Amino acid sequence: MRVGVLTGGGDCPGLNAVIRAVVRKGVQEYGYDFIGFRDGWRGPLENDTVPLDIRAVRGILPRGGTILGSSRTNPLKSEDGIRRVKETLAKQEVDALIAIGGEDTLGVAARLSGDYGIACVGVPKTIDNDLSATDYTFGFDTAVNIATEAIDRLHTTAESHMRVLVVEVMGRHAGWIALHSGLAGGANVILIPEQRFDIEQICAWVESRFKIRYAPIVVVAEGAMPRDGDVVLKDDTLDSFGHVRLSGIGEWLAKEIEKRTGKEARTTVLGHVQRGGTPSAFDRWLATRFGLHAIEAVRDEDFGKMVALRGTDIVRVPLAEATARLKTVDPTLYAEAEVFFG
Repeated sequence: MRVGVLTGGGDCPGLNAVIRAVVRKGVQEYGYDFIGFRDGWRGPLENDTVPLDIRAVRGILPRGGTILGSSRTNPLKSEDGIRRVKETLAKQEVDALIAIGGEDTLGVAARLSGDYGIACVGVPKTIDNDLSATDYTFGFDTAVNIATEAIDRLHTTAESHMRVLVVEVMGRHAGWIALHSGLAGGANVILIPEQRFDIEQICAWVESRFKIRYAPIVVVAEGAMPRDGDVVLKDDTLDSFGHVRLSGIGEWLAKEIEKRTGKEARTTVLGHVQRGGTPSAFDRWLATRFGLHAIEAVRDEDFGKMVALRGTDIVRVPLAEATARLKTVDPTLYAEAEVFFG
């Protein structure tokens, strides 16, 4: 059997660990051949490939990013995209395809598998942790650790200057990174996309901290919205999956706080720092297990499935189910964090 592998969407720590596990087990235990497709779904669209063998994956476990490259290419929106993908797979004699990605990448895999008969197995990857069929996605733990360390560092400079520091983290539709890092880092306010915020209440919390000579830290997810406003956009252009580029809520929030309270406020946007660098031990562990179970699914010809973490077990769920809805922060979890606001 010949197996294709691709990594799509935003990069994140742990992608290389999946590739390594897939290839190591596939070659050593099943005798499979592997081929990598460059830059996500662009690879199958344009027949852009790279050989994958044990030598190619040696030493990549601790490396961030992906040796295959990534992109937000959507073959369903490309002219003759499905035909071109099928032709590439036939030309390369690929019997099965392992797609490693988030909502968009796996959504394409679900369509290709369900509607066009392409043998696909999915592996969940996103720092946002917003895929509903799995308890955790790899990349999330590393992103939270990076954000938490940044918040820890910002506490000292905030206190030195007695100013408000707003920390903008990633999270388009789900506030998992903001919630986890904000709680772990001792933030005084945490704002997430699932709960519209009241700017007057935020200013009241900020002022209450200054009364006890304590400089507040506000953590805000990029998709958070004020009660009487909308998302703040970097620009209104759309990618091939129809997403706008978010960024700017942190700067908007700092200006509003400064204007309304008279307290100096500054913004730190962590951005792609959250995606970069070496993966945490948990993400290496989870990504490796996902890879091992993904190639087992290929061996069993259990296509149209995604591997997922349930408790401590790795299970298989239908790709269509895995991408049907996002996993968002439950109000009860957010209420736990509210104890520390102000």
